[in-house]
Amino acid sequence: MKRSIDIRRHDLLLLPQSERVLLRPFIPHDSYQISAVLARVLELDEEKIRTQLDLLLQDFSSRHLDIESRLLSHYDKVAARIVNPRSLSRAHKILIGALFSGEYALESAALFNPSIVPHPDQHSLPPGSTRFILSLRATGEGHVSSIEFRSGIIDSTGTIRMAAVSPFVSLPEIDPDPRYTKTRFRTLLKEAGADDALTGNLFNMLGESFPKSELTRCLQRLRKELRHAGQGYQEMIHMAQRIADSNYEINFSPDLTLEQRVIFPSSANEINGIEDARFILFREDNGKTNYYATYTAYDGRNVSPQLIETPDFLHFQVSTLNGNAVRNKGMALFPRRINGKYAMLSRQDGENLFIMFSDRLDHWSEAQILMRPRELWEAGKIGNCGSPIETEAGWLIITHGVGPMRRYCISAILLDLNNPTIVIGRLREPLLEPEGAGREGYVPNVVYSCGSMICDGALILPYAMSDRMTSLVSISMDSLLANLTSDPSEK
Repeated sequence: MKRSIDIRRHDLLLLPQSERVLLRPFIPHDSYQISAVLARVLELDEEKIRTQLDLLLQDFSSRHLDIESRLLSHYDKVAARIVNPRSLSRAHKILIGALFSGEYALESAALFNPSIVPHPDQHSLPPGSTRFILSLRATGEGHVSSIEFRSGIIDSTGTIRMAAVSPFVSLPEIDPDPRYTKTRFRTLLKEAGADDALTGNLFNMLGESFPKSELTRCLQRLRKELRHAGQGYQEMIHMAQRIADSNYEINFSPDLTLEQRVIFPSSANEINGIEDARFILFREDNGKTNYYATYTAYDGRNVSPQLIETPDFLHFQVSTLNGNAVRNKGMALFPRRINGKYAMLSRQDGENLFIMFSDRLDHWSEAQILMRPRELWEAGKIGNCGSPIETEAGWLIITHGVGPMRRYCISAILLDLNNPTIVIGRLREPLLEPEGAGREGYVPNVVYSCGSMICDGALILPYAMSDRMTSLVSISMDSLLANLTSDPSEK
């Protein structure tokens, strides 16, 4: 018999804010156009340069942190095309940088698909309170998605208070020359489909450990030497460069608040979006913890599952996931190893929920069906709404189901703690459904989440409404687990 599930709706609504704009390079692909723009600004005398720069800074300085340094960094991207760059004043360089810059409204279209984890800093809190980090998918012009962050505190009464949102946003510094090991890079190339016969020339030129700059020089050399050697070699060279670009490190200044940090697409395989990051606090068997997130990289045509690793939300390492079972969207990592192996939920066929196990965090070769659609509200397809959560009763999985009119609902299942291939509990009805004003948005009739957490006996579930905005609910774990364990059909 179905029991009531206690759900507390919080009076919080995270709406997209068009005024939060990112300053980014805007450099034409056409080299002639770049030269033409430079020629025009180089003709200006110093007095006009200073006058125009003063006007520009009056207009834009209040919208960005340290705007002059950012514009100078954009100037550096075109400086090689200037005959005598040393003759230019600082003001001239800043104005040139502005001509090759533009603002991007990160969340002008949507702020959605959240996940939540405990904050690494739990100091200086009132008794019974927990500080958390909320990750969000921000979408702007061209439907390009990035990762933003918010923080807040859950107090002893279960009340949630969000930290103030800064009007400023800033990009991290990308490590310009990360290092790779030959063994690891050879494995990545092989798993991507490159034949050992094709990669032999490349690895003969590289040491056991090498920087990206050395790899790029070797690939350029091979591109020239092997230009008549067949299409396979050129494809291998392109593949190697793409893998290098997709495995990178980024660092934020500690002076930036969490709300000011933005992870924006930076590699070719994610140029059209970093989508649906599912963050999780992972605990190794020895007690060491780290944060991971799986996300979907989108280049406009293809999706590529990727992995983010961070100890502190300042330093991030991004890497590719590989193997035959790495496909589609919605991969979600379990928060610890199970029987010595990593475990992951996945979506292999766009219809059913799958589970897979691996000795390596970056390689997944086999998947098995965990659950199929059963009820009408999930008859179209099912999937996860974030990483599993460990409870004494079993692994709690927040799920989504798609039914008639492509209506997305959120529900839950329970897996056996020692053998999570076994479903031991399953709600027959949704926990959350699209309703009222929450039905309207960029994609109507959708509720969706990318991760929740337990705090003081309640499931804190952030969720997006119609791919536009985000809210939060708290769900009594006692009532939720009572419903999940009361259905004898799952036994």
